[in-house]
Amino acid sequence: MGELVADKHVRYILSVEKKKDSFESVVMEHLRMNGAYWGLTALDIMGKLDTVDTNEVVSWIMSCQHESGGFGGNVGHDPHILYTLSAVQVLALFNKLDVVDVDKVTNYIVSLQNEDGSFSGDIWGEVDTRFSYIAICCVSILHRLDRINVEKAVKYIISCKNMDGGFGCTPGGESHAGQIFCCVGALAITGSLDLIDKDLLGWWLCERQVKSGGLNGRPEKLPDVCYSWWVLSSLIMIDRVHWISKEKLIKFILDCQDTEKGGISDRPDDAVDVFHTYFGVAGLSLLEYPGLKPIDPAYALPVDVVDQIFFSK
Repeated sequence: MGELVADKHVRYILSVEKKKDSFESVVMEHLRMNGAYWGLTALDIMGKLDTVDTNEVVSWIMSCQHESGGFGGNVGHDPHILYTLSAVQVLALFNKLDVVDVDKVTNYIVSLQNEDGSFSGDIWGEVDTRFSYIAICCVSILHRLDRINVEKAVKYIISCKNMDGGFGCTPGGESHAGQIFCCVGALAITGSLDLIDKDLLGWWLCERQVKSGGLNGRPEKLPDVCYSWWVLSSLIMIDRVHWISKEKLIKFILDCQDTEKGGISDRPDDAVDVFHTYFGVAGLSLLEYPGLKPIDPAYALPVDVVDQIFFSK
């Protein structure tokens, strides 16, 4: 088995930020806030967050905030709940949550909760269990969980549970590992994991491991490094991670590295990107790979950052 070429991944992440005119950078312009979260959290897990200029990052994040309280994916872009969570998570990484008007951000998220307990992503009204997780995670980090209707939010999430134990994006939607992470994460944060059939869901999740050791997101799909996060974190939260082969999964993730230029791809020998680099590193952290900081499976932030949020005076 190979090794994690952490130094090369650090250099790759830093290089992506500098290449503002590259194709990758241009097509990601609208979701740069997510890219910042992926890249910076990966750096922190590898113990290299000090390689970036904190003030520069914080200043850019705050320039993406709107009057509504929400954050856009980049300067001048419309606010969305997705980018709002990424902004809050990055500020938490740097221990800079004090620069944000907590009530203003909370009011934005509260305004997106619907009568049935679900959340819309923005003013245009798309509903998805991803947004339920994002809202719950975000207000929890801001110590404002009591501002949303948690009971209705949990009830809506449970209404998206399927007979196979998994969860979809809306009631009746197909079970998908990404949605399962969102629903399990939201239920974990709200202390509602008892509402899950852990054996049934655990069985569905462990069936996602294929011969190569990688995990897929749905039956009959190809494995993808990003599911090393979505599936693995869900299995950890429901205490069924021992149902898969950790060794095979570690090998699959390491095989997806570009060992020359850095970065991790979705599958071996594919092109690398920041998204898969983060989820590969985060998956290895969950697998307790040596030299990496532990990451919290529900908040998707390093454990020391989560401790700082909830336990520092």
